[in-house]
Amino acid sequence: MKQVLVVDDSAFMRKLISEFLTSTKQLEVIGIARNGEDAIAKIKRLRPDVVTLDVEMPKMNGIEALKRIMAECPVPVVMLSSTTIEGAEETVKAMELGAVDFVAKPSGTISLDLHKIQDEMVEKVVAASNVNVSKITRTFQRKTANAPEIGSLEMKEPLPMEPTWGVKSPKVILIGTSTGGPRALQNVLTGLPCQLDAPIVIVQHMPPGFTRSLANRLDGQASINVKEAEHGEILTKGTAYIAPGGVHTKVVETGGQLTIQLSKEEPRNGHRPSVDILFESASLLRHYAKIAVVLTGMGADGSQGLIKLKEQGEVKAIAESRETCIVFGMPKSAIATQLVDRVEQIGDIPRSIMTYMV
Repeated sequence: MKQVLVVDDSAFMRKLISEFLTSTKQLEVIGIARNGEDAIAKIKRLRPDVVTLDVEMPKMNGIEALKRIMAECPVPVVMLSSTTIEGAEETVKAMELGAVDFVAKPSGTISLDLHKIQDEMVEKVVAASNVNVSKITRTFQRKTANAPEIGSLEMKEPLPMEPTWGVKSPKVILIGTSTGGPRALQNVLTGLPCQLDAPIVIVQHMPPGFTRSLANRLDGQASINVKEAEHGEILTKGTAYIAPGGVHTKVVETGGQLTIQLSKEEPRNGHRPSVDILFESASLLRHYAKIAVVLTGMGADGSQGLIKLKEQGEVKAIAESRETCIVFGMPKSAIATQLVDRVEQIGDIPRSIMTYMV
């Protein structure tokens, strides 16, 4: 049974969160804390497997507490956040600083309707409790050598490049990710050149209200442009488009140009946006070569879409290796299809993408 420390300045929220987490046989709440300072002292004393940490607290807020936790007593952390613009920005910052995941409180700091997200909270805290904390604190260096080094757990040797692959076709890059995705995306997007000769479309599992903050933060860090995707906009090279939370994002070809199509179709395997739906839409693009990338995340989203992609047209697939994944779910499932061309550590994925751009 995994041990949890619950950190929230509201006694009511601490009680509710504790009840939800202990309702499963997988989790035991071994302590509570009312602010960041209290949390750090109790982490050092109790050594929990995972911490739930409220973003908005007096004395020391969740962001400041997270910085100190990662520096002094690293442990997997799941943030609890409000869906205000400020709350979304702070949550995205927390993901970058090392939080494994977050749960959005349905109605603000004191959410009387917290039961709406009980199942999601339990699932994410259980998943975070199994994360190797060294993967959160390590910084992965990009290699500069020309020869790709394939993740040893998944592939024995690098695959040769076909000199004719995609030579005459314009290209589009597709990326799917979930738990641990914001940090993984930061690694990938900041490693790509500003003159990238293709657009990128990204599905990151996030609820409405958070994807714009993620796009804005990444836009300030990467050489390429990063923005939240909008319905009907034409894709341009050197820009990454992040699917908005709460809607599906498709790429369609209209009059010789690629455009974004947003839809409110039912969630696919519990996700909206869904990587499968993005990949499936791209499989219909007859005149483009596609580079599909599957990064860290729970579950199997993207695998069925990858199968569709590979059934037609020119496609190369890259998966993040077990060594660097916060959660080796989505990449593992993609690799199991036997359709992945390269398995790479996160720091090497930009180089791998660029290998296919030549």
